[in-house]
Amino acid sequence: MQTSISQQIAQELSVHARQIDATIALLDQGNTVPFIARYRKEVTGGLDDTQLRTLASRLTYLREFHDRRAVIIASITEQGKMTDALAKAIAMASSKTELEDLYLPYKPKRRTKGQMAIEAGLQPLADALWQNPALDPEQEAQAYLNAELGFADSKAALDGARAIVMEQLAEDASLIAKLRRYLEQNAQLKASVVEGAEQSGAKFKDYFEHQEAWHSVPSHRALAMLRGRNENVLTLNLVVDFDSERHPCEQMILEHCEMRLAGQPADRWRAQVVTFAWRVKLFTHLETELMSRLRDQAEAGAIDVFADNLGDLLMAAPAGLKTTMGLDPGLRTGVKVAVVDGTGKLLATDTIYPHQPQKQLAQSAKTIAALLERYQVELIAIGNGTASRETDAFVAQLLKNSGHKAQKVMVSEAGASVYSASELAAKEFPNLDVSLRGAVSIARRLQDPLAELVKIEPKAIGVGQYQHDVSQSQLAQRLDAVIEDCVNKVGVDVNSASAALLTRVAGLNATIASNIVAYRDENGTFNSRSTLKKVPRLGPKAFEQCAGFLRVMQGKNPLDASAVHPEAYSVVTAIADKTQLDVGALIGNSSVLKALNADDYTSEAFGRPTVLDIISELDKPGRDPRPAFTTAQFDDAVHEITDLKLNMVLEGVVTNVTHFGAFVDIGVHQDGLVHISALSDTFVKDPREVVKTGQIVKVKVMEVDVPRRRIALSMRMGDEAGQAPEKTAPSARSESGRSDRERRVANPQGQRSHQSRAPSSSPLQGAFADAFAKANQRKR
Repeated sequence: MQTSISQQIAQELSVHARQIDATIALLDQGNTVPFIARYRKEVTGGLDDTQLRTLASRLTYLREFHDRRAVIIASITEQGKMTDALAKAIAMASSKTELEDLYLPYKPKRRTKGQMAIEAGLQPLADALWQNPALDPEQEAQAYLNAELGFADSKAALDGARAIVMEQLAEDASLIAKLRRYLEQNAQLKASVVEGAEQSGAKFKDYFEHQEAWHSVPSHRALAMLRGRNENVLTLNLVVDFDSERHPCEQMILEHCEMRLAGQPADRWRAQVVTFAWRVKLFTHLETELMSRLRDQAEAGAIDVFADNLGDLLMAAPAGLKTTMGLDPGLRTGVKVAVVDGTGKLLATDTIYPHQPQKQLAQSAKTIAALLERYQVELIAIGNGTASRETDAFVAQLLKNSGHKAQKVMVSEAGASVYSASELAAKEFPNLDVSLRGAVSIARRLQDPLAELVKIEPKAIGVGQYQHDVSQSQLAQRLDAVIEDCVNKVGVDVNSASAALLTRVAGLNATIASNIVAYRDENGTFNSRSTLKKVPRLGPKAFEQCAGFLRVMQGKNPLDASAVHPEAYSVVTAIADKTQLDVGALIGNSSVLKALNADDYTSEAFGRPTVLDIISELDKPGRDPRPAFTTAQFDDAVHEITDLKLNMVLEGVVTNVTHFGAFVDIGVHQDGLVHISALSDTFVKDPREVVKTGQIVKVKVMEVDVPRRRIALSMRMGDEAGQAPEKTAPSARSESGRSDRERRVANPQGQRSHQSRAPSSSPLQGAFADAFAKANQRKR
């Protein structure tokens, strides 16, 4: 019996089919994932946004799958070749691969050698020799010669018969499935260097002679090897190691056909058919398929890494609505300065030259001090690019001398230059120099990372691995979903949000977002959510989807500043009536709210989950789900990589998390790598179990390679530089051997603008590298 789409998704998510049916109905009605997750919990049975995203993705896939099934059934039926058994097999197929295997014999195809042989009347010869090993091929072929159609001698006739059987084997869905399963479990992915590419492809040196099980190749290694192949440095093949005389897959073909080769007259021909069918037809097809699947799986893994890191970065703690100075450091071109007020409005800009070659220290200090005093600056955001530590030291000395209480914070400037040159920035600051726009972005991203980073193309933020090697459409789709979920979790102040931020609110698009800003500019701030209905093109459906995520601060109705949806205001009114408190007095009144019984306020429209959410929201209205703001304290004595000493313990910020470890900014213009094996004293399967992008961590310096700007770090305080770290589990270092190469191949341009990870063919030296090498040797 064919499993329905909802039943299949329900099984995959381990939920009830009725939850899936209800959610599918909501999606088909045009509801967004954030809206469904937050305001339709009764309908979905409490599915969260992650489950809903998976559901939506699988729904698209399975609907396409079912549509394809219908097309195949129609095609085979039209050919008059549909049988009950085939119809049942097609109905039971559970994947596109299985479906296409079944369709292969009936799929319209170009004229093949086998078809030409059939047209020449060689099908009986093929059947006879394949089924009866006692027949003599040469004698049998004499009766099927056809010079006009290209089969003038016995050799040509036997080759034609062979082509017929080969194609039959290559279209046998059951056989293909058996061989596929065998390769999935036993095939090895082998990489070899292309002759003559040893020097130009030195960054892929670890893969010049490399082999590992296809089923266990991690995504970062797969993408590295695939990149090497695309750059014509590596060749990639699937191989099967075996000791027997006959290839295991050829033996499987014989067993599938219930055939035994025993030296009879036709056995040599039959053995040749099997060998050719495997090498020419089946293996070629399956190798292409498995290599394609390897890429798909690797891309999915890389996209997952990027999405997770982006989510962590967007949900980083905001410093809040404080007047902030942004400094975009530079040497020759100077340090760009921008001051913004608590809402992000630009107040002043300037450029100072405190560093070489100008070294205008006194003038620069005077300029900054004046700006700090004039605008009562509370925070100073310093971009972490070129000259960042020099600028940090300059500001520290200035604050010490002046006694000003502003707090300085190092901020990632990833993507700031992309924003500066964007159409959005030009529209926002048409008369501001491009270089100064970056300083504005740096200041604002300290105030509210989410509100500022949504203005930048996600791929430019640089928290992924192999991001340019994956499907750009799939990457963009996934990252857009991450941004949408993050924005709607936090909520948006409709009176201060940019059009870029409003675009990410559920139910809104770029046009409506621009219309909201235009309406705000023309009519003044919104004083209620209901006023949004006056915005052009913001219809009832859009209002339903977005209203709960848009906040109106200090509006007429205090609920407009909360996450309570306008459709549920009646529930709050009922609570207020029963407690004899007005809504304003009810908000934040924990003692009263905790004493409420949610069941007293449920109805057909609003179930217990919604009422509980409302009560929780009333207790802490507009609560920001992001963590409290903290900053890393870089060591004042460490500015450059040359200042690092082995076993030095430093504080840093995680800038990127990959499958093989985490990169940490320790304030020396070059991120260090904490390999997965050095993240914890216990075994770590996924680095994200331990760290997240933006997290402040303590690390120990394990190795420093100044010429190649490589820094190996450990979060295991018991590790000692120069000593091989203890194993945490038998497989704890299963990813070790290529970490140094992988980070360069994964990010050849570096994590940030000031980084340089140029390829090098020389090996790492020292204990840390020795550990890598040993792990690598164990794998081989």
